[in-house]
Amino acid sequence: MPRIAGVNIPEEKRIEISLTYVFGIGRSLSNQILKTVNINPDARANKLSPQDLNKLKDVIEKSYIVEGELRRERLMNVKRLKDIHSYRGIRHTRNLPVRGQQTKTNSRTVRGNVRKTMGSGRRPSSQKT
Repeated sequence: MPRIAGVNIPEEKRIEISLTYVFGIGRSLSNQILKTVNINPDARANKLSPQDLNKLKDVIEKSYIVEGELRRERLMNVKRLKDIHSYRGIRHTRNLPVRGQQTKTNSRTVRGNVRKTMGSGRRPSSQKT
């Protein structure tokens, strides 16, 4: 299995798709990378020569922030927002929607499936009336 940026990419898939298994690389970026290295996007990952794989690794490691470094950077950005007590940071802290979505309805997944109607949380009565 070819290994790029600490990730084993699938061998049997096209290299254009295989590169998207690396966190931080999507379809458009993978096509852009393959264009700079002059590799056919339709080639399978296991059919690439070791020289092509080395070129890919070099371009990805030198030019782009991917995997652990990108995750760390995102985490630090959210931590900074929390530390300066910005509105977005407070929303992150309280696990509420950050980007202006309404919360009266439509945020059940974020709020933990809370239902606030009259009979929603009631247990069925033990006696028949």
